[in-house]
Amino acid sequence: MSQRIYLASRSPRRGELLQQIGVDFEVLPSDVDESPLSGEAPQDYVVRLARMKTEVGLARLQAGDMLMLPVLAADTTVSIDGVILGKPQDDADAAAMLRRMSGCWHAVLTAIAVATPSGIFSALSSTQVEMAILSAADIAAYIASGEPRDKAGAYAIQGLAGAFIRRIEGSYSGVMGLPIFETAQLLKNAGIKVL
Repeated sequence: MSQRIYLASRSPRRGELLQQIGVDFEVLPSDVDESPLSGEAPQDYVVRLARMKTEVGLARLQAGDMLMLPVLAADTTVSIDGVILGKPQDDADAAAMLRRMSGCWHAVLTAIAVATPSGIFSALSSTQVEMAILSAADIAAYIASGEPRDKAGAYAIQGLAGAFIRRIEGSYSGVMGLPIFETAQLLKNAGIKVL
């Protein structure tokens, strides 16, 4: 069993969640074009990106002088009525996303992928999240905090926006960006030591 992996993400949240389940890792950023394909379903979108990130990570390992270890990648998006709400382009985009989710249920989809010499293995976590009704003042104050930037759906459940979330059905850690249960199962199945 492998003792270490590469994490194809700069996300401190994902790193903390991996540490929570005892996985030793080194960060190996693997940037990809995150544009959705025309007509792409949100589930297909996140799985494709997670797998692409592992492929980019593996290519970096093969091209460089680095130890060959498994590569773990994840991608998270928010979906409401089948529409992908990715990372906001600016504050106005963030405000529009938050207004759209106000008082509604939405889905948070996180795909994880692990690349090993045996292939790429992936899993998908889908969590339903109910957001409270947000006033214009709530949205403005939240945007002013800076937290919505670089967050799928323009919010972070583990941050200030936790006060906006009425209920979730599914994985809290999946909403944070790395579903612990699915990640542990995928890593174990790929021969990687967990816990």
